[in-house]
Amino acid sequence: MTELAGRRLLLVHAHPDDESINNGATMARYAAEGAHVTLVTCTLGELGEVIPAGLRHLGGDALGEYRLGELTAAMRELGVEDFRLLGGAGRYRDSGMMGLPENQDPRSFWQADVDEAAEELVQVILEVRPHVVVTYDDNGGYGHPDHIQAHRVAMRAVELAGEAGWRVAKVYWNRVPRGVAEDAFARLQGDLDTLPFGRAAGIGEVPGVVDDARIGAVVGGAEHAEAKAAAMRAHATQITVADGAPYFALSNELAQPLFAYEYYELVRGEFGGAGDGGRREGERESDLFAGIRTDGVTT
Repeated sequence: MTELAGRRLLLVHAHPDDESINNGATMARYAAEGAHVTLVTCTLGELGEVIPAGLRHLGGDALGEYRLGELTAAMRELGVEDFRLLGGAGRYRDSGMMGLPENQDPRSFWQADVDEAAEELVQVILEVRPHVVVTYDDNGGYGHPDHIQAHRVAMRAVELAGEAGWRVAKVYWNRVPRGVAEDAFARLQGDLDTLPFGRAAGIGEVPGVVDDARIGAVVGGAEHAEAKAAAMRAHATQITVADGAPYFALSNELAQPLFAYEYYELVRGEFGGAGDGGRREGERESDLFAGIRTDGVTT
């Protein structure tokens, strides 16, 4: 029996920048509150499209190394000290978008054996012993091979870690409620002429949009929005953040909302809201650790 103390959160992402876009406010909040936040990034994003003209000479390993520097800067903005690459730097390579020849590269994450990659993540789980794990849904949010693989590896690792002696109390998938997305894009259309991007993305460009009823938790707020925006700016090869407005664009130069609140679907574990007898319709947690005993957890 091992007694542990303190809240511990593990996030599993595909490439540098995914963590800041999806979970920057969440990471900033829990780091500021003294929780142990661990990020595992599965590839260095060697095939990412580079936005700044002065950096477009970067590609492959050189881009991966540069993006690791961006990730380091982003984690500094969020106050997160524990960030790792699955299996070590360069173990798994960016697979590119679905259908590209790079998907077939034997070094790509898409070609990795799921159980072997999951065992790498199990070692992190057994070391850190997170109470909560956050990752993508089974479509990786929007169908990118590395995101799908990150989902598979994270879910398998949670299962294997349970067999090895550490049960993760909750698993959440990154989500955006459709109603929130629709309202945000309506505001974006009104602000578009003040932005440097020219055109707006559509809701289809936002990963993980689902019906509002599936949202089980919401985390973040204005007090963490600037840290999230700063972390996103640190990923300058991949993201352009508007000055003084909650919008950003990727390499397609299509504006989309920067969400100060981040939303989650609970897919493993017990809902920890205030109601008795399980979750009531429309009820949401405001804390991913709700209902978990973290002061004296034993296995």
